[in-house]
Amino acid sequence: MSSPWKFATALAVSAAVIIYAPFVRAEEGGAKPQALRAGLIGLDTSHVIAFTDLINDPAAEGVLAEVQVTAGFPGGSPDLPASWDRVNEYTAKLREKGVTIYDSIEAMLPHVDVVLVESVDGRPHLEQARKVIAAKKPLYIDKPMAASLVDVLKIFRLADEAGVPVFSSSSLRFSSGFQAARRGELPIGTLRKCTAWSPMHIEPHHPDLFWYGIHGVETLYTIMGPGCKTVVREGPERVVGTWSDGRIGIFEARQGYGAEVEGTDGTALAGTYDGYKPLVIEICRFFKTGVSPVPREETIELFAFMEAADESKRLGGKPVEIADILKRAQEAAANAE
Repeated sequence: MSSPWKFATALAVSAAVIIYAPFVRAEEGGAKPQALRAGLIGLDTSHVIAFTDLINDPAAEGVLAEVQVTAGFPGGSPDLPASWDRVNEYTAKLREKGVTIYDSIEAMLPHVDVVLVESVDGRPHLEQARKVIAAKKPLYIDKPMAASLVDVLKIFRLADEAGVPVFSSSSLRFSSGFQAARRGELPIGTLRKCTAWSPMHIEPHHPDLFWYGIHGVETLYTIMGPGCKTVVREGPERVVGTWSDGRIGIFEARQGYGAEVEGTDGTALAGTYDGYKPLVIEICRFFKTGVSPVPREETIELFAFMEAADESKRLGGKPVEIADILKRAQEAAANAE
């Protein structure tokens, strides 16, 4: 195994020995009987309303009925209009839904069992996660997991050191068609090529693909799995990856969400976006079991892919080795406090 993967592998091995005891709670403060109390950090995205409506629905079934959103901390990034202009609106809506709003993460944590970091800005995710992990609360982090690969590695390291389950994913990953393609259920023979697409709005504080292109990249990795070797930024809205087994994975910025797969026996569309509910179900299942539905080495490589796309752009479209991006990031993460 090449040295750039040692850090990610060590994370995976240490994660395997985490012993997680699922919470079981009695009815308290209006929560459902035996429901886990969930807290939201960052009330500046429509996700907090959509997720709360799904989880707190009186008709919710299965694992959705075993979690209740009970608390929130507004947060918000003053230098990011997409955050600051919405935080008051969504905070007020959650109050109307009976969610208790706290003035700080520290004040909220004693009153919840599990946490969703929902801040639309990836930059504060590391420090927000640090507080949750220190409090030993299982943690889901909405996209992007962080604003850099270095911060992604730091979060996983902190979680492993504390024995706290954590995962991150775009909602696109759990759409049924993309999952079927991952399982090899489409009639295309052996997968040779995948082209995945989503919108790619740019936010200056984040690498190009992190802000919204991550949806298409998550789709790509859902279908392809890890193993990308080189990345080329062929244009502002097109990134081509070559996997170690010769498969080709392409991200393209387009309207809408989807993927096309090509195999030894033909091509097929792999489906489209199924909405938030499949992700929310996986989040609640994760909170109950402590088992991430996404391999962390896949999440790490996904972020390396997106950073490699920016590096290739800086180099005028030259190929960039994923291994080099990983090595640089792991060295920076290891040297950080």
